[in-house]
Amino acid sequence: MTTSIVFDPLLPWWLIAVLSGMTLSGIALALWRGLSGWALRALAAMVILAALTDPVFQQEDREPLTDIVLLVEDESASQKLADRAAMTVSAADALAARIAARDNTEVRRITVPDGADNAGTQAMTALSEALAEEPRARIAGTILLSDGRVHDLENAPDLPAPLHLLHTGRKGDWDRRLRIDNAPAFAILGEEITMTLRIDDEGAAPRGTVNVPLDISVDGEPAQRFSVPLGQTIELPVSLPHGGRNVLQFTTPNAEGELTDRNNTALVQINGVRDRLRVLLVSGEPHPGGRTWRNLLKSDSSVDLVHFTILRPPEKQDGVPVRELSLIAFPTRELFLEKIDDFDLIIFDRYKRRGILPSIYLDNVRQYVEKGGAVLIAAGPDFASADSLYRTPISSIMPARPTARVLEESYRPKVTDLGQRHPVTAGLQTEDEGGWGRWLRQIELEQESGQMVMTGADDRPLLVLDRVGEGRVALLASDHAWLWSRGYEGGGPQLELLRRLAHWMMKEPELEEEALWAEATGQQMRIIRRSLSPDVGSVTVTTPSGEEVEVELTEESPGQFEALYDGPEIGLYRLASGDQSAVIGLGPAAPVEFEQTIASADALMPLIDQTGGGVMALADGLPRIRAVRAGRPASGRGWIGITPRGAYETRSVTQLPLLPVWLVLALVAALTIGGWLREGRR
Repeated sequence: MTTSIVFDPLLPWWLIAVLSGMTLSGIALALWRGLSGWALRALAAMVILAALTDPVFQQEDREPLTDIVLLVEDESASQKLADRAAMTVSAADALAARIAARDNTEVRRITVPDGADNAGTQAMTALSEALAEEPRARIAGTILLSDGRVHDLENAPDLPAPLHLLHTGRKGDWDRRLRIDNAPAFAILGEEITMTLRIDDEGAAPRGTVNVPLDISVDGEPAQRFSVPLGQTIELPVSLPHGGRNVLQFTTPNAEGELTDRNNTALVQINGVRDRLRVLLVSGEPHPGGRTWRNLLKSDSSVDLVHFTILRPPEKQDGVPVRELSLIAFPTRELFLEKIDDFDLIIFDRYKRRGILPSIYLDNVRQYVEKGGAVLIAAGPDFASADSLYRTPISSIMPARPTARVLEESYRPKVTDLGQRHPVTAGLQTEDEGGWGRWLRQIELEQESGQMVMTGADDRPLLVLDRVGEGRVALLASDHAWLWSRGYEGGGPQLELLRRLAHWMMKEPELEEEALWAEATGQQMRIIRRSLSPDVGSVTVTTPSGEEVEVELTEESPGQFEALYDGPEIGLYRLASGDQSAVIGLGPAAPVEFEQTIASADALMPLIDQTGGGVMALADGLPRIRAVRAGRPASGRGWIGITPRGAYETRSVTQLPLLPVWLVLALVAALTIGGWLREGRR
C-alpha cells in the first residue's frame, strides 16, 4: 500500500496564486492598521484557498514488477571460430543463472544468427526488436556476448539502461586475410585486366614474415603458386582463357595458429566476351541471298565483316579493258595465306571453282579448320556441278557430298528429332506455327559424317553440322534461305537460324550441344546440362569441403536437363556429368563475417560510453553483477552494473477528499463569525 496527497484544483493554478497574493496583501494591511480579528479572517481565507486546490488523500495498491536484463548472444559465423561458440554458450548460461537469482530480476535471452544476403551480424536490429516487445521502464541493462564485429550500427536503438560488451577474443588471436579489389564482371578475351590483391596479417600475428605463397587456379584446374609480399597492395594482370564464365580462385595456404582460413580464399567470376568477331564472307556471284548474309552480319555491331564478291569471273570476257573497270583487286593472297587465322568464321556463299582461289589457298582453309577455325558453306546449284567446291582440298572436311542432282521443287524445311535437341535449331519449330514458308531449291547430299539437324524435300539432308579436328563445319544444302527474310508464304526464323549457326561455329559457350554449367542465386544453384543424348544421368556435385552429392536432373525441354541445388556452404563447387565438368562459386567472394575476425569493441564504444557500460573479455572470467543508480558509472574492475527500475503495476486506487464541502463551509463560517465577534468586542 502506498499513500499520497494529490491535488485537483478547481481553478487554474495561476488564478489561485493571484488570489493567494491578494490574501497576503489584505493580511499585511490588517497588521499595519492594527485591526482586531485579522487572524481569524486570514484563517478563513486560507481555508477557502485550500479548498480551491481540492486536496485528496490517495491510497494505491501496487504490485512491484521485475527488472528485465537483455542477454544478447551472437551466433554469427565469426562466433564459430576457435572456441568462441562454446565460450559464448557457457557464459550465457552462467550469466542467466546469476541474473535470475537476483531479487525482482529476470533475463531475456536473444540470439543473433547470420544476416540474410551476406548482411553480417545484425545485433542492433535484434536488440531493437526485443526492446519493442518489452516496457522500456523495466529494462535494467543489456549484456552483449559477441566478438564486437557488428554490421548494423545504424540501427542501434536508444537504450534506457547500460550496455555491456563481453567479447570472446583472446590476446593471442591473429588472422591472415586475402582481399581482391577491382574485379570486373565482364572482360574482353585477349585483353589484360588488372585486379588489386592484398594479403594482411591482423591481430597478434607472428613477426618476421615478408612473403607468403599465393595459389591461383582457373576453373578448378591445378593451381599455380607465386610468392607475394605481405601487407602490400599488388596489381595482378589477368587474361581470360576462354569465353563465358571464368572462375578464378586465389588462395594463400592456412598458416599455423591463425583463427580461420575462410578468408584465405577469394573467388572471382568473370564473363569473357569477344571484342570483335571477324568474319570473311566469300560470295561466288551476286544473288538475293548474298544481301541476306551481309545484312545479318552487319546488324551485329560486334562483327567485323570482310565481304569478297566475285563480280567479274574469268569466263566473262566482254572485251572491256581491265584498266576501264571500276573494280578493286581483292587481296586474296593476304587473306587466305597470311591473315586467315585472324578470322573467326569463313562463309562460302554459292562459291564455285573459277581459278580465283588456287588450290593452295583452299588447302590453307582446310588446315585453318583443323586448327580450330570455322567454315560455313551455303550451297547453290554450282555445288552439284563439276566446278563444285567439293572438288577441292576442302572436300576432306565436308560432312556430306553432293550427288550432282539439283532438286528444283518446293518443300518446307523441317527440324529433325536430333535438331530438336541441338542448340542451333532447338525451339525454332513449334507445333502451333503450322509450318514455315517453302524453299524452292535444294542440292541433294549424301551424309557422310556430322549431325543432320534439318531436312528438306523428301527428308533429304538440308543442314548438316560437323566437328573437324579443333574446328567446325556447317553445310546448308540450299541458297533459298533468303525467301524467309522476304516473308514468302509467311517466311520463317531465318535471321535467328543464321545467327545461331554463325555463333555455334564461332564456339559461343551458350550454343554448345554438350555442355554443363550452373547459375547461382545466393546459396542456391540451377544446374543445367545440355546434351543430344536422351539420358544424361545425374550430376556429381563436390562441395568446398570435399563431400560428393549426386543430383538427379529433369528434362525441362528437348536436350536441356535442369536441377536446383542448395549449397550448404560458401566456396567453390565442382560439377561433373560424364565427360562434362564445370565449377561455380556460391556465396560472396569475401563474406562480410570473415572480413575482420579479430574481436574488437571499437565500433560499439560510442554506444557503450553513452550508456555508461563497459567492455570485458570473457577469457578473463565472468564479471560480477551489481546494482547501480541511474546516471552512475556501471562498470569497474571485475564487475558490471544494472540499474534497478522500480517499476510497478497499480491494482487499485482509493481517494478520500481532505476538505469536503460541508467542512469548508463550517470552518469558513465559524472563522468569519469569530472574527466579527472579535472586532465587535473591541
